[in-house]
Amino acid sequence: MKKEDIAKELDDLIKIRTDFYNFLDENIPKDKRGIAYDFSDNPTLDAKSVYSHFHKLDYQARKLRGFLVKAYDLKAE
Repeated sequence: MKKEDIAKELDDLIKIRTDFYNFLDENIPKDKRGIAYDFSDNPTLDAKSVYSHFHKLDYQARKLRGFLVKAYDLKAE
């Protein structure tokens, strides 16, 4: 795998991660400091949407891991 291909997969991972956090930002209020998510009101999220975002993130991370293991002849555990 070429360095450019790995860079593209990393960019995809960052985009998917950003999408996931944007989803959380849109659905969970922040604390008074505006830093951490405030779960005190127990917001209910659509489980299917949460899973969809997480699955994309997890899939991309596993995909990238496979490329890196192969590219650097690493021992996958």
